[in-house]
Amino acid sequence: MKILVVSQYFWPEQFRINDLVLTLKVRGHEVTVLTGVPNYPTGRLFEGYGWWKKRRDNMEGVPIFRLPLFLRRRARGWQLALNYLSFVFSGCLLGPWLLRKQEFDLIFVYEPSPFTVGIPAILMRRLKKAPMLFWVQDLWPESLEAAGAVKSPAVLKTVGGLVKWIYRHMDLVLVQSRAFIQPAVAAGAPAERIEYFPNWAESFYRPVKNEALPAGLAIPDGFRVMFAGNLGEAQSLGTIISAAARLGDESSIHWLIVGDGRRKEWMRQEAERLGVGERVHFMGSFPAERMPALFAASDVLLVTLKDDPVFDRTIPSKVQTYMACGKPIVAALNGEGARVISEANAGMSVGAGDDEGLAATVRKLYGMNESDRGKMGSRGRDYYRAEFERDMLIGRLEGWMRHVVEEGRCES
Repeated sequence: MKILVVSQYFWPEQFRINDLVLTLKVRGHEVTVLTGVPNYPTGRLFEGYGWWKKRRDNMEGVPIFRLPLFLRRRARGWQLALNYLSFVFSGCLLGPWLLRKQEFDLIFVYEPSPFTVGIPAILMRRLKKAPMLFWVQDLWPESLEAAGAVKSPAVLKTVGGLVKWIYRHMDLVLVQSRAFIQPAVAAGAPAERIEYFPNWAESFYRPVKNEALPAGLAIPDGFRVMFAGNLGEAQSLGTIISAAARLGDESSIHWLIVGDGRRKEWMRQEAERLGVGERVHFMGSFPAERMPALFAASDVLLVTLKDDPVFDRTIPSKVQTYMACGKPIVAALNGEGARVISEANAGMSVGAGDDEGLAATVRKLYGMNESDRGKMGSRGRDYYRAEFERDMLIGRLEGWMRHVVEEGRCES
């Protein structure tokens, strides 16, 4: 099939869509990507890119067409709004021109937020007369309100109307969590056009031993609790720092923070304020391919989310990544993410925002022998293979793609 992927984020930014695109190419599909200039999560352009520089790009033989964007910068509300709207504007104005000579069998939209990525995709759907799949990673408008990005009821109502309009133009809606189905239907997605399609981990995420760490990286001795990923509002970073402060009597427990985001500096300052700056270590960001070695150097892997109903429905993608690497998980979150960890018996979890419970659980894991923790990691790996295995899921996706193309639902 000839597939157009529309995503505001793409390589060299680190998102799961990168792996999906390469896998579809390996499986014989012709894939083209329409995306923005890379600037996530720092809000700064990646080296070598500019508004009009490298407008045409290539990833291992996959052609990429890049749109100019207003950069995220410090990810304040107005900056994010301009970032989202600039992709819509550029996509609708420049997308048809950039892709004027190409025809597609299918359009695939990747939506980790913003939902507005669907607007230029709908235009391309009409112009190319191709059916469209929409992979929902983030529920709107719920997540906007939960993250504090939008507080105005009027704006949220307007966004809700836009979401309903986008849903109704999709031939198939894919949701990363079963708990997304009901709110997606409530927001306007036809129930008969929704399928559960969870995240997976790239094939390089696996248990490793004795693999070299990134050059110059110093890892402290002791019991290592590692958090990896975006450092934003949704991750409830204060819970991590408060838990670290509650374990002030355990000097051997170290918290390793891998990643970047708009709350990183706040988190660093909070660690200093609470007197745990020497035990909370900010390791920096690394290419995804280097992460299994970092995970192997940890004792447990940490995932946290805010205490909010919208996040209760989410399975954070790091859960699959951690499981694939066979490491025990400690979590402070509710809902689907906690259910998966419990069902797999892959670690221990407490409620979202429960810093006291998180501290007590880390202390308990610290007191366990390494063999028992290893069994948790092994069970997580087994669960991952049964529920989230990459080739199985992508094969399922191909089946849906072929069905939608053959069904020919697309409006003329």
